[in-house]
Amino acid sequence: MSAKLPWFQRTWSFGFPVQLYPDILEPLRGTPARLGEAVRGLPSGILTRREKPGTWSIQENVGHLPDLEELPLGRLEDYLAGKPTLRAADLTNRKTHEADHNGRPIATLLSGFRAARAKLMERLNALEEADFARLAVHPRLKVSMRLVDMCLFQAEHDDYHLARIRELIRLFQG
Repeated sequence: MSAKLPWFQRTWSFGFPVQLYPDILEPLRGTPARLGEAVRGLPSGILTRREKPGTWSIQENVGHLPDLEELPLGRLEDYLAGKPTLRAADLTNRKTHEADHNGRPIATLLSGFRAARAKLMERLNALEEADFARLAVHPRLKVSMRLVDMCLFQAEHDDYHLARIRELIRLFQG
């Protein structure tokens, strides 16, 4: 089991200048490539193996990322529409649990994520600096977040799953 702090127990503070938004967008843009590199060449037996019942395999962690990609796109629309509170995530991760990602080719999961992330990046790249300063309340964290903060939050979520994938690779490859 992972010794790192579980996602839902993490907290964030966002005090950096909004002008750093180009730097924040880079990890978001690069996640599909880093994800593909992490799983390249792994046999199906490692990709679909679970550490223990109730945990996700490498492939399920990969599939979870495109499952959630509609959330940051929707939240971006919330910011641009001036909504006071961002839409909530499904904290049960029902979509991932029901998706049977272990039964799908890893290449399909990776290409789906690449396409979905490209759509998000296209939208973000079209914005002006002032847009990244827009505020809304994150529904679970109950804190005001700027759009640039939401982008950092999303990049951190990507990295959380990439770290878990690498942890599973180390565990299963010995």
